[in-house]
Amino acid sequence: MDFDEIIDRRGTHCAKWDKMEPIYGVPADTGIAMWVADMDFRPPAVVQNALQDMLDHGVYGYFGDDSKYLAAIQWWMENRHGWKVDKDWIFTTHGLVNGAAMCIDAFTKPGDGVVLFTPVYHAFARIISAADRKVVECEMVNNDGRYELDFDAYDAQMTGNETMLVFCSPHNPGGRVWTKDELAQVAAFAKRHDLVLVSDEIHHDLVFPGTTHTAMALIDDVQDRLVMMTATTKTFNIAGSHSGNVIIPDPKLRALFAARMNAMGLSPNSFGLVMATAAYSPEGAAWVDELIAYLNDNRRIFDATINAIPGLKSMPLESTYLAWVDFEGTGMDRSEFTKRVEETAAIAANHGPTFGKGGETFMRFNIATPRARVEEACNRLRDAFSDLQ
Repeated sequence: MDFDEIIDRRGTHCAKWDKMEPIYGVPADTGIAMWVADMDFRPPAVVQNALQDMLDHGVYGYFGDDSKYLAAIQWWMENRHGWKVDKDWIFTTHGLVNGAAMCIDAFTKPGDGVVLFTPVYHAFARIISAADRKVVECEMVNNDGRYELDFDAYDAQMTGNETMLVFCSPHNPGGRVWTKDELAQVAAFAKRHDLVLVSDEIHHDLVFPGTTHTAMALIDDVQDRLVMMTATTKTFNIAGSHSGNVIIPDPKLRALFAARMNAMGLSPNSFGLVMATAAYSPEGAAWVDELIAYLNDNRRIFDATINAIPGLKSMPLESTYLAWVDFEGTGMDRSEFTKRVEETAAIAANHGPTFGKGGETFMRFNIATPRARVEEACNRLRDAFSDLQ
């Protein structure tokens, strides 16, 4: 796979590139899009070939017999994550934001509190609020550039109105891969406060060398309240397929979720199922290994540049392709460092406050793009903050 190939995505209905100028004011012709969490790479050939077979056949009717699709998910989870999944546990949703929204709809009621460890993926708070539930922000501790969980503080915050915890593992935007002990503490917290635990593990395949991700489903004494969310979309850069899996071991929770799925009349997109079935394969696994090696070098280059600029600090990335950069040390207010990134460097990056408490001095940069573009972004950021050096 040639990850160095520059693919021009402008003018292709691409949110990441075509909405950069209207949202951030970064020029479409000269700007670098580093905000939306998709990659600027083509998916593996095995996915492209599966789609080509569909095109060659030329009839796009309703999808039937999902046995190969379910078997592919089972194979991937067991071989890549050591987790045995029963096919009857699997629901397919319209992506994982939809999956999280369906969990909120199925397992909570209006006015309930839904707990987030912030800063965290911004869509969670948006869908919680839109569903007329209360966002309960439990701010993580930034311990010298590493996020940690303070359960004594979180216990004190609970009022008894909370019914769900949406947990991000690995963490977006900080890139933390949680330890088994931390995961056990999360599970114990959920049990203490009788919370349904929704574990969003969409980034679980994108883990860098030296770190191991553990599926929450492998933690003891959590199965009766656990909902696992996984997908091919981040791993293989097929987010436009809008397919994700909500995997529920507990029969009571599963029945509640199935009832809501049926009531909403939801069924998956055939293109997404075909792509996922092809991706979860030995060929797909080999591609992911190559991808991680490439992203690892991008990470080293980006972090080395950022950390050499006085006042800037890139949080050590254990997973994801989303660099979380702290500008607090510059002494600048948010408008000033944001202006330098967007106007001087012409880079579109996510604003930290959208991720909740603790994100105020940060911006998130997507480094899943050809190396030449990462290097150009590094040069621009170095120049934009040259007066600090």
